[in-house]
Amino acid sequence: MQRKNQPLVSNSLLPSQQSMTSQEDYDCTFKIMLIGDSGVGKTCLLVRFKDDTFLSCNFIATVGIDFKNKIVTLDNKKCKLQIWDTAGQERFRSVTHAYYRDAQALLLLYDVTNQSSFDNIRAWLSEIRQYAEEDVIIMLLGNKQYEVSFMETSAKTGQNVELAFMAVAKALISKQMNISANQNGSKFNLNEYIETNREQKTWCCNITS
Repeated sequence: MQRKNQPLVSNSLLPSQQSMTSQEDYDCTFKIMLIGDSGVGKTCLLVRFKDDTFLSCNFIATVGIDFKNKIVTLDNKKCKLQIWDTAGQERFRSVTHAYYRDAQALLLLYDVTNQSSFDNIRAWLSEIRQYAEEDVIIMLLGNKQYEVSFMETSAKTGQNVELAFMAVAKALISKQMNISANQNGSKFNLNEYIETNREQKTWCCNITS
């Protein structure tokens, strides 16, 4: 049994341990967090993106924090996406709050069949403003309100799952390049990128697991 105040992170997936077993070099590494009410499909979305498989309804809800890595090649850059899957239950909020500050992008999910998860979007955005960095990239998966980038996804069919993560990765790359070059030019338009690529029938970039 875990102690009450002990961070609930899977020991088999600690970043320090993974870094010891992999000597690959990356052009960039980004931390992305999945947040939202319990049961909205955060884990299913992550597994669909990472392994291209769908989890059935018969799985145990995330306890505390878990994460997976995905290596993608975008704009000729090899990027490591460290994607954190968080528990949505209220009793784990104090644990997840500690991870907000280091997140460079947040994917906020709600269940289109669950009115309560939709109603709680405002509360989640309030937490983001309180604990995350001001320039964090936010994407809301489900609704067009609240002035954040929006996309509907389906972990079951895979609809727009890859596009959601790749769009965020592209925004992070663009942001990093502007900072490195000390530029204050035009910003990458995440909404425009989503709309353009959502209309295409195929996704054309190289992805490696």
